[in-house]
Amino acid sequence: MAKVALIRCESYDYHEVKEAVYKGLHLIGGPESFVKPGEKIILKPNLLTGDPPEKCVTTHPNVFKAVGEIFKSTGAALSYGDSPGFGSIESVLKKTGIGAAASDLSIPLANFQTGEEVHFEGGIQNKKFVIAKGVLECDGLISLPKLKTHGLARMTGCVKNQFGCIPGFLKGEFHVKLPNVNEFAQMLIDLNLYLKPRLYVMDGIIAMEGNGPRGGTPKKMNVLLFSSDPIALDATICRMINLAPEFVPTITFGKDAGLGTYHEEDIEIVGDRLENFRVRDFEVKREPIKAYKSKGALNLLRNSFIPKPFIIERKCVKCGVCITMCPVNPKAVDWHDGDKKKTPSYKYNRCIRCYCCQELCPESAIDLKVPFIRKLLSLYK
Repeated sequence: MAKVALIRCESYDYHEVKEAVYKGLHLIGGPESFVKPGEKIILKPNLLTGDPPEKCVTTHPNVFKAVGEIFKSTGAALSYGDSPGFGSIESVLKKTGIGAAASDLSIPLANFQTGEEVHFEGGIQNKKFVIAKGVLECDGLISLPKLKTHGLARMTGCVKNQFGCIPGFLKGEFHVKLPNVNEFAQMLIDLNLYLKPRLYVMDGIIAMEGNGPRGGTPKKMNVLLFSSDPIALDATICRMINLAPEFVPTITFGKDAGLGTYHEEDIEIVGDRLENFRVRDFEVKREPIKAYKSKGALNLLRNSFIPKPFIIERKCVKCGVCITMCPVNPKAVDWHDGDKKKTPSYKYNRCIRCYCCQELCPESAIDLKVPFIRKLLSLYK
């Protein structure tokens, strides 16, 4: 049976966070059950972009610091890192506060800039990956995800956090190769099966709802979550925010692949009660994700059924981040007429619906629109 610890934590005050982390870890076996003295252990926070902690885009530095301090006391040799979606790692570490937290504990930054190809015969969708060298050089990984919504996957949690172990723009290549959301989800499961994180500590003290994973709204949840089962933890989050776990592809594919369980009867909740954290009005899309098996069907039906990104002109500052992050060539979003004083526009016949533009827009100026035909058909279900 999977075990998930829930610990109430109502602020990011360091002493309160550290006490909550200590309680949570001991409810699932204690830090010594996950690492041994002398082992090289890498901490993997969510460092999507260089946003300040109060925007709730990234793992809070005090959560990172509390986990780091406790595991450093075990005698493990810690390092940390991530491959941000946008911006240099130096800038991201400074703006998020993670760099300062690591410096306080003398935890070195691992190499996430370059990678090596690895082969994984157990993969279902992917049998090879390029993994950051810093990850390959460690004995074990501790994942520190942030509780957020996500346009492509409904929510970003434990499973998706390991996508940052793939260096730089190589992540964008997966969106191009795997435009089908189910194939993309299976790739993430394969990646997690290869990396085998030992522990997940999720920052849900202040989560993000709505237009996540960058442009959403902070939502106070007052909880830290702990588990060695990423599927059970992500499913617990779903129940917390009134989202059916079956609507999140990484959860169902993860269960089928043996990464964990999402069935409520197979999950033991320890610490605080789940009911104490339920937020029924949490803003998240509560519907199954449409995925089409063939690229032909995808190309034919995407404009009619799959939500498309659109730019809110009054919010757009013409920074061009959406253009930079679009992984397809030629670009789906661009200044197609060459006038950079205008709002960028989309050529939807090129758009693969990866939502990288929406994910990384610094102004929350890109949202997703459900096509009219899909709205109409939903009335007759």
